[in-house]
Amino acid sequence: MSTTEKNHASFTSTFIFSHHTHLSLLLPKHFHKMDQLHFFFFPMMSQGHMIPALDMAKLIASRGVKATIITTPLNEFVFSKAIQRNKHLGIEIDIRLIKFPALENDLPEDCERLDRLPSDDKLANFFKAAAMMKEPLEQLIEECRPNCLVTDMFLPWTTDSAARFNIPRIVFHGTSYFAQCVGASIKRNKPFNNVSSDSETFLVADLPHEIKLTRTQLSPFEQSDEESIMSQMIKAVRESDSKSYGAVFNSFDELEPDYVEHYTKVFGIKSWAIGPLSLCNRDIEDKAERGNKSSIDKHECLKWLDSKKPRSIVYVCFGSVAKFTTSQMQELAMGLEASGQDFIWVFRRDNEDWLPEGFEERTKGKGLIIRGWAPQVLILDHESVGAFVTHCGWNSTLEGVSAGVPMVTWPVFAEQFFNEKLVTEVMRTGAGVGSMQWKRSASEGVKREEIAKTIKRVMVSEEAEGFRSSAKAYKEMARQAIERGGSSYTGLTALLQDISSYSSTAH
Repeated sequence: MSTTEKNHASFTSTFIFSHHTHLSLLLPKHFHKMDQLHFFFFPMMSQGHMIPALDMAKLIASRGVKATIITTPLNEFVFSKAIQRNKHLGIEIDIRLIKFPALENDLPEDCERLDRLPSDDKLANFFKAAAMMKEPLEQLIEECRPNCLVTDMFLPWTTDSAARFNIPRIVFHGTSYFAQCVGASIKRNKPFNNVSSDSETFLVADLPHEIKLTRTQLSPFEQSDEESIMSQMIKAVRESDSKSYGAVFNSFDELEPDYVEHYTKVFGIKSWAIGPLSLCNRDIEDKAERGNKSSIDKHECLKWLDSKKPRSIVYVCFGSVAKFTTSQMQELAMGLEASGQDFIWVFRRDNEDWLPEGFEERTKGKGLIIRGWAPQVLILDHESVGAFVTHCGWNSTLEGVSAGVPMVTWPVFAEQFFNEKLVTEVMRTGAGVGSMQWKRSASEGVKREEIAKTIKRVMVSEEAEGFRSSAKAYKEMARQAIERGGSSYTGLTALLQDISSYSSTAH
């Protein structure tokens, strides 16, 4: 066992000791053990949504609350190993399955994941199929009588299901307060109408910081008045948010304090920041096996990392959804090589043609290529990692923050361009490669020279120490937030107390 592995493994008993707190210590006096709270968690069927929901269920179950995860048969594997491991630690999480009506909605039989849709034109069918899970969900609620329903933003119809049984529905957006505030301001003020070209910047109004964007960095459905599948969904999400009991965030107060306050003021919705959720994975197995089965043995990965100097490696990963053209990936390869830095590069198995001829031979020893799924938290936590080239998905961003790693930002779509602004302009823990085009499949545009320059800027330039210093400070704040008495620990206590009070008055 490597030194790194021993250090990680030693956290397990500490976690159980500090987090398995009996509810009597944190709930009102009228609450008794026989009235144990029961939370239902229903995440959207997508890797980036299911992983934080699992972390949230583990965190809440570690407080003595009964937790049940609702998912479909083909997605059970995402949760099952972690649930088994937590049972051995005395943390009980149940899992209940609902059939996904794919075939009735003209979807492939194995299409139970949003991130595995064969094409965007199947999106409407997918959301329609998800909405058909309403009846079996309500049957489960009737059978189990949970005190609370925590569901994904993309399942807006669950608000009505919760109301039918007089239980609070809490929405989980899976993104930052900052992104929610930026999105709401753009929706309300439509500042993109005030510029004469796609490349001209506009100011996002009424925010605590001066945030500027261009039309090309916004999604088409944010700018269009036409009804699209996604614009209809976003409208339904906003309506269901306003009717929900509140929102839970995978964030922490110290990360974006101005926007926690701004969100409450603008939305008028009760919210609880209880993250970073990934930090509940203190055990090496939990870190290594989050989500899909890793394509590399964790011991082999740690051994390679252990052989490198501190802060000498660039870790490159764009999540499970972002798609890149072959030529853009070749630009990345050449930019990585030109930066002169050692690297770990993770990419999907379906992109074998990406590498320029001779690239692997030329970078042998300097680079580790992982085809498929990588143990990201395990890698980011290693002292040899000095920068993270990321698409700025919120899970990845927060994992980078929690590990204290500066970021090279390369947003692609969704709210990633907003998250980039939080990293580079508010937190100042990284720099962007110059990605300007919102697109599900990343288009051309980012050149090797800019990639190499930005990597060197974050890793070895005069500015690098400033990025590292800021990143390290946020890492410390993140770890303090989840400890007893920290802001997120207190946020979770407040959430449990609120649900307990709601339940006692409702019954």
